[in-house]
Amino acid sequence: MPRILIIGGHGKIALLLAPLLREAGAEVTSVIRNAAQIDDVAAAGATPVVHDVVTASEAELADLFAGHDAIVFSAGAGGGSPERTYAVDRDAAIRSMDAAVSAGVPRYVMVSYLGASLHHGVPPEDSFFAYAEAKAAADNHLRSSALEWTILGPGALTLDPPSGTITTTPDRAHRNTSRGNVAYVAAAVLARPDTIGRTIEFTDGDVPIEQALTP
Repeated sequence: MPRILIIGGHGKIALLLAPLLREAGAEVTSVIRNAAQIDDVAAAGATPVVHDVVTASEAELADLFAGHDAIVFSAGAGGGSPERTYAVDRDAAIRSMDAAVSAGVPRYVMVSYLGASLHHGVPPEDSFFAYAEAKAAADNHLRSSALEWTILGPGALTLDPPSGTITTTPDRAHRNTSRGNVAYVAAAVLARPDTIGRTIEFTDGDVPIEQALTP
């Protein structure tokens, strides 16, 4: 039984992903920083672990990760201050990658966003700038790591019911992506070695996910 750890376990995507992984036969651990979220995480089928990845050291994270087969990073500052955004989306993410290597966890899936890049083009005065910078730095670090990585780049997230169909050649004018579809894609890539070393940008579309993920 594969052991998968989700960072950001109370997020909307994570709460949808956990039961999918359980149904596929995985043992799921979800990391949260607020004990008030324990019941929600447990109801989704994951084992909740209260741990603040922002303040944790690499060694502490490595201890937490030990024995797992894969990490899914689905945490985010949620549009807080730039300082908080850099602390969560860049620094904690990078530290978790290094910890995964130290702990011998082979697989790492990052939930990023459509258009993430070191050359994102977002002006510094834009409120999105810190997030764009943070995700670009984290994604770049992951690509240069020894991990078996996959980066997911969904479009603008919605609460629409998942269709189970996407497009990996999105029209950037129509970027909506159901969080449920993101969860389906994350579950799918964890079971597919052919997604290792790939950045997969997608939005809602009309192609079944398993077909859309085929190179």
